[in-house]
Amino acid sequence: MVIAHVPKCALTMTILTTQRLRLVPFADDHFDGLYDMNRDPEVMRYITGKPEEPDYTRHTIERVKARWAEWGYSWWSFFELETGQIVGAGCIQHLGRDKANPHETGWRLRRDRWGRGYASEAAQAMAAFAFETVKVPLLTAVCQPANTASSHVMEKLGMRYRGLERWYDMECAVYAMTDADWQVRRSAGNGG
Repeated sequence: MVIAHVPKCALTMTILTTQRLRLVPFADDHFDGLYDMNRDPEVMRYITGKPEEPDYTRHTIERVKARWAEWGYSWWSFFELETGQIVGAGCIQHLGRDKANPHETGWRLRRDRWGRGYASEAAQAMAAFAFETVKVPLLTAVCQPANTASSHVMEKLGMRYRGLERWYDMECAVYAMTDADWQVRRSAGNGG
């Protein structure tokens, strides 16, 4: 994984590069790719349960840009290196969008890119960024219990099931890993 810090005004935005993806902090010119993905009811099935409206996508981009400015982390668009297209999005943010809570990671992919391992590839890069750059002590991830594809990515990342909790107005399966867990995996060649 390659990390590049791109100065933008007085803040640093971080671009992550994996074998097949470039993770770029949300920007205004990502709107078309993000909206195309988020308006697909199947992509949003376990996230909000409904397709996203264009104004919501625009608002999200603005909110994410502000978080990057304040926190130095938030959401990335996943650009496929081979095509240059946005094929997904993922984050390091605070669980429940509240800075008092632990950090979480999450992801979504365009439906035509499901099953290619992109979510695991991006999750690995985002977790490395969280533990090695942001220096988080604990990283969580949540999904609806029926979203077995997402929970599989969490387990593959090395997260452990913590139980059912209520987040984002729904019952969620919660997974977590500590920095110590990450360092053990990394030493064994499974992280970063």
